[in-house]
Amino acid sequence: MSSISYREAYPGLQVLPRSRNWWARLKGTAPECIHLGENISWIAAVLPDTLYLRGKRANRREPARPEVSLCFECLSETFAAELESFPGRVVAFEPDPAVFTQYFFVAATDFEAAGLAPETSAAINARLEKGGETCRECSRAATWSWFSQEQIRSLDEVELIASAPGEVFCGKHGARKLLSAFEKLAEANIFYMNLPYGDAGTYVWI
Repeated sequence: MSSISYREAYPGLQVLPRSRNWWARLKGTAPECIHLGENISWIAAVLPDTLYLRGKRANRREPARPEVSLCFECLSETFAAELESFPGRVVAFEPDPAVFTQYFFVAATDFEAAGLAPETSAAINARLEKGGETCRECSRAATWSWFSQEQIRSLDEVELIASAPGEVFCGKHGARKLLSAFEKLAEANIFYMNLPYGDAGTYVWI
């Protein structure tokens, strides 16, 4: 299994020096962006290319980029372009800011292995297969469906996943909608986040 250093993976990221000293390396902790030395009210641990399938780590790109801990500003600067350019279809659910600790993407091919309930998987797949809509922000074809907390509070609301109108966006504006929702959080401690992969899938939270 090939690997890549954090310097190669994130060439533009300023890293907090103490997060890469000998003690941090000995503990195996992830590099942190420079801003986390002053403010840790908003932090996300990002493993861009890694999915957890029933607790087991599975890389979805090779080489898999290493984990990195970021403030919102650095999260956006580091990954916004990649999120916006994802060519596949996405169904994304806004997390509950009071309780969520993880926000991750699961491709449709991994729904069962990731533990999604069959009825939930079927409802999400139906939304992924829906086409012919136009981005609400521009004239491009919509590839993202966004569901706010007001519309769908949890993945248990299968009927709403199937019927709620949601908001539809192209890849660029869908990614911006997701990042905008994160930016509105005064505080966040996201233990795990990854990036989209495959042809289609969903962003869910726990």
